[in-house]
Amino acid sequence: MSAVPELIVEGPGTGPADVPAAKKIEGRNPWRLAYERLRTDKAAKISFGVIVLIIVLAFVAPLFTKITHHGPNEVFSNIGQNANGGPVPPSGLFWLGTDASGRDLFIRILYGIRISLLVGVLSTGVSVALGVVFGLAAGFLGGVVDAVIARMIDVLLSLPFLVVALTLAYRYGGSLWLVVFVLGFFSFTALARIVRGQVISLRQKEYVEAARAMGARSWRIMFIDLLPNVMAQVIVYASLLIPLAIVGESSLSFLGVGIPPPTADWGDMISDASGYYQFGYWWYLFFPSLALLGTTLAFNIFGDSVRDALDPRGSTYV
Repeated sequence: MSAVPELIVEGPGTGPADVPAAKKIEGRNPWRLAYERLRTDKAAKISFGVIVLIIVLAFVAPLFTKITHHGPNEVFSNIGQNANGGPVPPSGLFWLGTDASGRDLFIRILYGIRISLLVGVLSTGVSVALGVVFGLAAGFLGGVVDAVIARMIDVLLSLPFLVVALTLAYRYGGSLWLVVFVLGFFSFTALARIVRGQVISLRQKEYVEAARAMGARSWRIMFIDLLPNVMAQVIVYASLLIPLAIVGESSLSFLGVGIPPPTADWGDMISDASGYYQFGYWWYLFFPSLALLGTTLAFNIFGDSVRDALDPRGSTYV
């Protein structure tokens, strides 16, 4: 006796029309992916919070001046110096103590944030502008232009940065704009090489050939078609240039060729305090050094996180 095939009857809720729809897949561009990686990076969030705090302190420095009634260059010769003419330690009147001249160290550190951030941002802007322009031109135009720019970069890399800075400072005097120019001009070479390499790999792409076929000018192809595709590398390098510029500015001021006194500057404070630390005036050197260390460390960690987020294949980011 042959077996009767079992008849399967589809009841309610078992038909194809009742199968749940597949979850919609939402497309995300690289910038969205980088932002989501940064959101899950604890080091990036902590360092970004420190950077925001530093910026807020720079903006509210005049408010603390009104609260303490101490100006950044105001000298308190009677209460700001001890019997030996040295700085006084931290107290309710001077929160972080005073410097050798009897000025409020806390207020001067806050105003020093302004100088450091200003130099860091401006010099980085100069470096990025020069690096992008020269890198795009060398990579896209090639030939004689590439050779000339490459030799110019080699010459700049061979020049000793500090010797040039010292020479210019002694010739024209130290100033904010001189520091910005020196730091910006000597920092664009690495970025120019990065942009050049990226442009060389992109200039034969189909969209570049299409733009050429449509009669687009070279400058339009470089800045409209190629620049957006190298912006990730530019942003990563710019985020790492800011702390380098801050340290460079403090180094020049430490050597006496940076921001001229009496402008509040961390490098100048550290330079002055180096002769007092051995006599027990620890706060004079400790707090400006801590401010410089904390600022550069926060920017460096955040820059590393930005690099990992924008280029996860070249990092250890998980």
